[in-house]
Amino acid sequence: MPITVAALRETATGERRVAITPEVAKKLRGKGIRVLLEQGAGAAAGFPDSSYADTEFAGAESVLAQADVLTCVLPPDDSAWERLREGSIVIGQLRPYGAPVRITSMGKHRLTAFALELLPRTTRAQAMDVLSSQAAVAGYRAMLIAAEAAPKFFPMLTTAAGTIRPSRVLVVGAGVAGLQAIATARRLGAQTEGYDVRPETREQVESLGAKFVELGVSAAGSGGYARELTAEERAAQQQALAEHLKSVDVIVTTAAVPGRPSPKIITAAMVDGMKPGALIVDLAAEGGGNCELTQPGQRVEHQGVTILGPLNLPAGAPLHASEMYARNVYNFLELLVQGDALAPDFNDELVAKSCVTRNGELHFQQ
Repeated sequence: MPITVAALRETATGERRVAITPEVAKKLRGKGIRVLLEQGAGAAAGFPDSSYADTEFAGAESVLAQADVLTCVLPPDDSAWERLREGSIVIGQLRPYGAPVRITSMGKHRLTAFALELLPRTTRAQAMDVLSSQAAVAGYRAMLIAAEAAPKFFPMLTTAAGTIRPSRVLVVGAGVAGLQAIATARRLGAQTEGYDVRPETREQVESLGAKFVELGVSAAGSGGYARELTAEERAAQQQALAEHLKSVDVIVTTAAVPGRPSPKIITAAMVDGMKPGALIVDLAAEGGGNCELTQPGQRVEHQGVTILGPLNLPAGAPLHASEMYARNVYNFLELLVQGDALAPDFNDELVAKSCVTRNGELHFQQ
């Protein structure tokens, strides 16, 4: 019997992505793998059932009963674990941090589960790095949201009514999301700056045509993330940043670390010092936000400054986000399939470090 790789229609609020696209389904079938999807699984992402040539479709119960590998974008309802066969494999963004009930339930039902957000940030893992691929979508969309919500044009305009000065845009955090936000702001014609406590990001920011803001604080860390600032460093950063923000029109903050609260970079006092009409788009809202005044999923007005805390931005561009995500999943699946059998090599760092449960044993520590 061929391996059956399956996907359900995503059920998280506002989620429109799908874990298997027609392109990836074709690649899987080319390897002799059976692809089974819930009816309408890709419709919200722009992939109707008719776009999946030679792919099987069934109801959710039947999909779960037959799946050897269940792929997902976000975790399905916890009842799904009960309906999968023992020994099945689950792959997706399983959000294991702060979810002991979910992880325990998967272990209880003897599932082997891989949380792709736990993959090491190494060169070899880049092709399956869902955090990076989805962060690129989020950074792009965050800047579009900023351009729409800002009370000013982004580019300089010369009109019969006079010259319109460009908006001054600052992106805080120069990871994948931040760099994509910087690139998008530049394309929109804004006067763009980037800031990060990791000095090695200066070259990346400047390569996009933006100015690197130097605040005198350096906190290079490991795994691609900044280390936590000391109290003295944080105070120095905030003092320098507060002065800089007084002349900024739009700020997009992107500093987040999976499983930890987002660092508070912009204080309420800093917002008090910003000019009326200024805008903050806090891409780290899901972790509590980089701004003290951010309310996840809400729009906050504070003394003439607007703070937006959008959630799950990749779901707002589901077609391309799904295409990148599905390729990430496919590349990870290649580590698990040997010939016509599922045979994960737990001596492989990528397999071992992304595993949260294995045949009933819990491998993830909160």
